[in-house]
Amino acid sequence: QVHLVESGGGLVQAGGSLRISCLATGHTFSAYAMGWFRQAPGKDREFVAGITSSGRTTDYADSVNGRFIISKKGIENSVFLQMNSLKPEDTAVYYCAADREPFIKRSDDDYAYWGQGTQVTVSS
Repeated sequence: QVHLVESGGGLVQAGGSLRISCLATGHTFSAYAMGWFRQAPGKDREFVAGITSSGRTTDYADSVNGRFIISKKGIENSVFLQMNSLKPEDTAVYYCAADREPFIKRSDDDYAYWGQGTQVTVSS
């Protein structure tokens, strides 16, 4: 069993930056690929970024590529999402997810464990 807790969300102006974090407890963090997803009001949950269990490979949605950076720190059992050049359309609840397999997937159906989410609001 893996327990995920996100933190670091908040309100930021357009063009600003924010870093959100996800702390994983309960299992072998290093064996799992991790992903960030987001869900805006009235929209489906969508893939934002993913990182392999080794941390060597990352993947980004086109909408955030070049602006967001996903990273992990195994010793802290944490994964991070650095969000730069934020836009109002980035406003959403951001969720951390863990996959039992080591490689990245973009479908939320493939992730076994989820955090409770953290709200990110970007004002124009």
